[in-house]
Amino acid sequence: MKKPLIINLLLIFLFAIFAACTKKLGSKDILPQPNILLIVVDDQGYADFEPFENHDSQISTPNMSRLADAGMVFTQAYTTAPVCSPSRAGLNTGKNQFRWDEKASWTPGLPDSVKTIAEYLKEAGYTTARVGKADFGTNYHKFDVREYPLNHGYDYFLGFSAHAHDYWLLSDEMAKRTPDPNGTSAHLGPLMEDGGYKSYDEGYITEIFTDEAIKYLETEKDKPFFLTLSYNSVHHIIHEVPQKYLDKYNVPPIHNYEPDSMETFQKQKPGSYSAYYEKYTRPGAINDEDMRKFYLANLNCLDDNIGRVLDALKKEKLDEKTLVVFVSDNGGSPLTGASNNPLSGGKYSLWEGGIRVPMAIRWLGKIEAGKVQNKYVSALDILPTIAEAAGITLTDETIDGTSLLNENANNDRLLVWRWGNTWAARKGDWKLTNSNEGWGKGRPTNLYIKPVSNDLSLKLFNLEDDPAERKNLAEKMPQKVEQLKLEYDNWVKQNNGKY
Repeated sequence: MKKPLIINLLLIFLFAIFAACTKKLGSKDILPQPNILLIVVDDQGYADFEPFENHDSQISTPNMSRLADAGMVFTQAYTTAPVCSPSRAGLNTGKNQFRWDEKASWTPGLPDSVKTIAEYLKEAGYTTARVGKADFGTNYHKFDVREYPLNHGYDYFLGFSAHAHDYWLLSDEMAKRTPDPNGTSAHLGPLMEDGGYKSYDEGYITEIFTDEAIKYLETEKDKPFFLTLSYNSVHHIIHEVPQKYLDKYNVPPIHNYEPDSMETFQKQKPGSYSAYYEKYTRPGAINDEDMRKFYLANLNCLDDNIGRVLDALKKEKLDEKTLVVFVSDNGGSPLTGASNNPLSGGKYSLWEGGIRVPMAIRWLGKIEAGKVQNKYVSALDILPTIAEAAGITLTDETIDGTSLLNENANNDRLLVWRWGNTWAARKGDWKLTNSNEGWGKGRPTNLYIKPVSNDLSLKLFNLEDDPAERKNLAEKMPQKVEQLKLEYDNWVKQNNGKY
């Protein structure tokens, strides 16, 4: 056989192998491994996401729309809890966190035996980094604990370990002057970086996180990377926004915390940061109209920063090599000026407004652009999705999520929630819950849609016909109530304590 013919046959053979290994949606063997960018935002309202058809007309999120327009947006995406700590535990592990958190509380923690997305990807050869918020509800401000990012799969971390952080006050000098700098939510001072701290005398935390994320992807662009960019926007304290955004929404600035001149509340330390935080994290000192404006300004700033990251991916020619996942950790807060319209309730409860969230994924050339997925999905599905994209085979049978790359996934799956003494189950169009109202401290803003009930009675809703949960069908359909209650009870019986 002549050499040119042998070479041609060899080339055809190699091309066939390559083609087989670069299948589109649903392949288990996609090569080469894509970069993974996971963007998690904090407390974004369901109506405050421009890719949704019925979004609030006041918002400005063109870059979230840009991401969604090039990928797939999910209109019925759920988190595993209505607050950040447990929902992030579920998201990062692909497991309902109440498998190990018997009280279904704010403090699930992260057991040694439960693997995270970062650990799976690190084992598969990825470099890994987390920038921003790290919150599993316990062991805050500590380096030598499982919950600290470097101890569950990340090679690099810059951020904070708490529910929240001041947007402006990031210096060591300010922390030393403040009597209580390290609260679970009321937190300020230098950011944690790997095994130490990084102090910033100036700068805005959302922009700093973006700067560091861009620096990371520029540095790691020649090998597969996993970057979690976990913003604390649009969490309290919502009024802290750069002036140009306040000007855009015509809302006057509020003075930053200053320990030497801060008024105090009863039972709090003189000059305490917690006094400042508590004052401005609920309607009262800020009226409802201005609270909404602060929220819109904060959201617009967040969106601009997401745009900067997308621009950097394009500039570094990483667009087609990177799977981008975007999700909010729970529904919009009743206290910040977020809007969950038309959904009832919000953060702190298992009504749809507390657990149904903005979510989108983009993978150019692999996921159809501009697609709207109306099937219900879960943040639990993010880990299996990323694993499939990276060519990782999952053998853990206690993983509760399923890959979003599988277009033929069952849309009659059972989803379950537990939050304190409340619970919910969804199967198909039907949702059964005993949820009552929840909004934290104070009162909700005037954007909050009050649920139909504030007790622990069983409520049944057809979410296809009634996504706002206004028509309780429990009395009319006792058999459906019994069926869903049995399915929920069986799930709990079979899975509690198994992780």
